[in-house]
Amino acid sequence: MALYLLFESASGYALFHAYGIDEIGQSVDAVRSSVLDLKRFSKAVKLAGFTPFSSAIDALNQCNAISEGIMTDELRNFLELNLPKVKEGKKAKFSVGVMEPKVGSHITEATGIPCQSNEYVQELLRAVRLHFDQFIDQLKPSDLEKAQLGLGHSYSRAKVKFNVNRVDNMVIQAIFLLDTLDKDVNSFSMRVREWYGWHFPELVKIVNDNYLYAKLAKFVTNKSDLSEKDIPALADLIGDEDKAKEIVEAAKASMGQDLSPVDLINVQQFAQRVMNLSEYRKNLYEYLVTKMNDIAPNLTSLIGEMVGARLISHAGSLSNLSKCPASTLQILGAEKALFRALKTRGNTPKYGLIFHSSFIGRASTKNKGRMARYLANKCSIASRIDCYSDVSSSIFGEKLREQVEERLEFYDKGVAPRKNLDVMKAAIEGMTNTASEEGEENGGTSAKKSKKKKSRAEADGDAMDLDKPANTSAAEAEPETEKKKKKKKHKLEEPQDQEMAATGDDQTPKKKKKKSRDASADDEPKTATEGKKKKKKSKTAGDD
Repeated sequence: MALYLLFESASGYALFHAYGIDEIGQSVDAVRSSVLDLKRFSKAVKLAGFTPFSSAIDALNQCNAISEGIMTDELRNFLELNLPKVKEGKKAKFSVGVMEPKVGSHITEATGIPCQSNEYVQELLRAVRLHFDQFIDQLKPSDLEKAQLGLGHSYSRAKVKFNVNRVDNMVIQAIFLLDTLDKDVNSFSMRVREWYGWHFPELVKIVNDNYLYAKLAKFVTNKSDLSEKDIPALADLIGDEDKAKEIVEAAKASMGQDLSPVDLINVQQFAQRVMNLSEYRKNLYEYLVTKMNDIAPNLTSLIGEMVGARLISHAGSLSNLSKCPASTLQILGAEKALFRALKTRGNTPKYGLIFHSSFIGRASTKNKGRMARYLANKCSIASRIDCYSDVSSSIFGEKLREQVEERLEFYDKGVAPRKNLDVMKAAIEGMTNTASEEGEENGGTSAKKSKKKKSRAEADGDAMDLDKPANTSAAEAEPETEKKKKKKKHKLEEPQDQEMAATGDDQTPKKKKKKSRDASADDEPKTATEGKKKKKKSKTAGDD
């Protein structure tokens, strides 16, 4: 059987005919050592066909198709043009050696051309790659290197390419920075309180908020300069006129020591830095909220921005979080407690980062573990929808949140929640309605597209039905079929009863016929014995 070698280079497809190599009796090591010599290899292999790629974009598309195991139309035309034609109903007297087994299986399924991919073929293709520039006259080694470098860069860039608005790395960095900012702002605010408390110690008891305290420290500066004319400005800062009056009265009777102008300037500058950090922290939180709504809208609407961002950052990425089962997601963040419990054979933790959710806090102590398990289940579903769905929508997250609320009411009041199937159908209908509304706004053509999407979504919704509804529908169908069978039996039995009444024969249904047959079978030997007895009596009478 002839062997052809398909080689995918950066410049195009090449087909080689290996006519001088006998596979039988040759080991892979022997082939590996013999193909290194160009003279020996060129005598055994010749170029059968070559087709270059039309552009760099075409080369990238072909490379992506090969990596995914798909045969393109260009590759199919190239093989049909350069390979020997096979008559219908007959097997091919050749085979094609390929590097990727998936590509070979797809070629065989689509065209019927037999393909093989083993160590022997891979060694031959490795030799073809080594001496490829020697088989094509117009192709220079430098041109081949440039083509390989350009295709490699474009292929890597296409693999790394993603939606800029859905970069979960930004969420991870933002939540880490937010945590560090919280620690820094708290420590700096305490330093401002201690530093300015030497001058105005009564202000600490009047104002509890760190940001407001830093604002007042910058505004007041020297307590001796405060007077009743400053009460409106203080009321604008604090938002409470009574507290402003209290601050002025406390400044008049303050027990703090006086500070030099240089010290007051330093305190004022430090308070300004703390204010800037607090304002930046607020802006960063708003940025995190917007990014979470773009990246994981369902997870955000279900559990909140902060908890969802912490789950993503702890898992490493949204894709890693979507791969985690619900049991792992439930205790995510409590690894130390888990391994300590396993080591000491104690009770394992019921929740990790999910504990910061409001649902766990609202649940009673005996239902916290059950609520954490249920919430982790819904969070895993929401993360998978966010990771693998093409359309960014928070409808599923809102419906899942409603389910968690219903489950919380079920634990507290005993109100039965809705079924998961009904909730998911309502979510799919909501998505299709929003898609149809967007289509109507865009115009008539987009309205047609939205109708197609709606029909597809409804079909998908029917396909999403779980085993439970299928079993229930089958269970509902079974009694109906049994009723139909009984009705048919009654219909068949009624005319039989009428015939029996008319003829007077004792006819019964099929099950009773067996008994009648058995009874007749039992009666037959009785009649036979009676006949024998009569014969014997007649014989004895004749003898007498």
